[in-house]
Amino acid sequence: MQRAKKNYLIYAVMLLLFGALIYMAIEEGDRFSHHAVTSSTVAEDTPFTMFCQFVTDNLHHPLSILLIQIIAVLLMVRLFGFLFKHIGQPGVIGEIVAGIVLGPSVLGYFFPDVFQALFPPESLTNLELLSQVGLVLFMFVIGMELDFSVLKNKINETLVISHAGILVPFFLGIVASYWIYEEYAAAQTAFLPFALFIGISMSITAFPVLARIIQERNMTKTSLGTLAIASAANDDVTAWCLLAVVIAIAKAGTFASALYAIGLTALYIIIMFMVVRPFLKKVGEVYANQEVINKTFVALILLILIISSTLTEIIGIHALFGAFMAGVVMPPSIGFRKVMMEKVEDIALVFFLPLFFAFTGLRTEIGLINSPALWGVCLLLITVAVAGKLGGCAVAARLVGESWKDSFTIGTLMNTRGLMELVALNIGYEMGVLPPSIFVILVIMALVTTFMTTPLLHLVERIFARREERLSAKLKLVFCFGRPESGRSLLSIFFLLFGKKMKAAQVVAAHFTVGTDLNPLNAEQYARDSFSLVDEKASELGLSVENRYRVTDKLVQDMIRLARKERPDMFLLGAGSKYRPDTAGSNGVLWLSLFRDKIDDVMEQVKCPVAVFVNRGYSGSSPVSFVLGGVIDAFLLTYLESMLEGGAQVHLFLFDTDDEAFRQSTDPILAKYSSQIRTQPFSGAANLTSAAKDGLLVMSHLSYTKLSEEERCSAICLHCWSSGGLRRVEVSNPTTADSY
Repeated sequence: MQRAKKNYLIYAVMLLLFGALIYMAIEEGDRFSHHAVTSSTVAEDTPFTMFCQFVTDNLHHPLSILLIQIIAVLLMVRLFGFLFKHIGQPGVIGEIVAGIVLGPSVLGYFFPDVFQALFPPESLTNLELLSQVGLVLFMFVIGMELDFSVLKNKINETLVISHAGILVPFFLGIVASYWIYEEYAAAQTAFLPFALFIGISMSITAFPVLARIIQERNMTKTSLGTLAIASAANDDVTAWCLLAVVIAIAKAGTFASALYAIGLTALYIIIMFMVVRPFLKKVGEVYANQEVINKTFVALILLILIISSTLTEIIGIHALFGAFMAGVVMPPSIGFRKVMMEKVEDIALVFFLPLFFAFTGLRTEIGLINSPALWGVCLLLITVAVAGKLGGCAVAARLVGESWKDSFTIGTLMNTRGLMELVALNIGYEMGVLPPSIFVILVIMALVTTFMTTPLLHLVERIFARREERLSAKLKLVFCFGRPESGRSLLSIFFLLFGKKMKAAQVVAAHFTVGTDLNPLNAEQYARDSFSLVDEKASELGLSVENRYRVTDKLVQDMIRLARKERPDMFLLGAGSKYRPDTAGSNGVLWLSLFRDKIDDVMEQVKCPVAVFVNRGYSGSSPVSFVLGGVIDAFLLTYLESMLEGGAQVHLFLFDTDDEAFRQSTDPILAKYSSQIRTQPFSGAANLTSAAKDGLLVMSHLSYTKLSEEERCSAICLHCWSSGGLRRVEVSNPTTADSY
């Protein structure tokens, strides 16, 4: 305390001393007042007026304007991204729409003064430069997302599908340009570059959007999903190489003049694959994880990215192609790519790309389409885009042996354009090849073709719906888990409940990762890690288990949707690690009230038997406690008998009842397995507190509800038992329980 007082005293003396010295120095400076420059603008304004003028000047400073623009863009992009995800559309669609809303089509039309204040023409250069930097980083990530092993495994099919998805729409786009060039583009550009840009705009597939749609629809592990991703990746590589050629031709004016740029591009690609890629592969073997990747190494990688982008810009094929190639030649190590993508992807997707959407929106003035003829051109180009891309890929997929359903699914997915289309369109606009009206039409085309992907997929599924073969005698079991250890435990519980019947059963294991921003590369690794213990346990038990992996931000809804779709004979899930008590402020630990909201929702909305597992370290080898609360639990006898047939030792809590039918059901089981059953009369929750602690407790939902109410009334404290490792499975039956 004394030390603090001393420090405050020193501080006060210091302020007084140096304050006095500074004042004396300023006063002494009055001797130079005769050198002061007289100004005619010396204000007679009040201090407040001068302060307001000072703030106004700061608001109009280029940096202030840019920061305000970034704030507005980020807020709008997040808002529209959330809204579009809520209606089942890819978030990127909402982000693109947000850019258009901020542009002259909406904000500039309804609030022109606000639009001019927020986006003055002189400020757009700064916004454009930032968006270009963001695109360079984004294309680098896209290059790293490509998995060449996937391309190699599906090379025959993907070559046909992807290149049909380029050649057919490219040809149709060039043909369509005959109808629109003379009227809308002849005054601005030559026919050749215009037709080539129309063709390439028809041919592009948005690989990132497609990959995330496949991920969200739980198709990543399917052969169809793998084929679609591989075809899109092949399409991506080919289309960007083709775009580089188109840019070279457009800048050179003729194909002959562009041969020099094309030759340099070929040399550049050879050097990247033959020199840079082997070098980076060696480097990647050393820097393969986050622990060894330092700032110097990250700087080296970014330097390679910038050099590659600069070279392609100088050659004349745009910096974005160089960024894409830099990503492609990065070391194939998953660990390395994961770390680098985590460092670059977030800032590129969250910060820079929204600026690109905004800048594209500022160029997109829908009011330019102001005649029936222009809307006719818009309809023509949308039709050509859909027919060429969807039709070309669907027919090609059918020719390589896919079913019509899978063929139309692939065609629909390949028809997704999204962000990649906007990148190409902006390049064409900047080069003056695409007139403003055609640019707007092509932006609308990109939005429509991307927006229609999800509804078309639902339509294809509905039209070509296959009735799943489901024999009445075949058991179907589904379980959902979070942690890998929980998945292993849940599979053990199923084996305990159903025993030998599991050998012929269809067993589905579902794992959900919360969050839709997960990168596809990371998702693959997460899926492998999540199911490793389940697969190991399944192999040990001699079972075949179907793994279902999905990335979602609607966990409960997707769990319910899964149960409704699969219609299993039992749906098993974990209660989670945190639980809500039914009575706040209770002195006791209400272990019978451990349900969370998600469990309540599932049991209320799923019309099949539901089992809830509360895991407190279940090992699978401990004795089992089994509660039979009377005739209401008669359906549990099937599970009890399965356990006993499997050799389990059961501690049976048997409700004392006079019901003869119930006794006739239980007595044969008790007699047959007398050596495995230890019976204890059961009348209420108090009986459970004095019992030995077993490894697993099984009870019905009705018994759970009854005991929970009894516990709430009597305020029994079960803290000691709970902390000692109580584990419980609760089973409900829709034929006997009011809630499931």
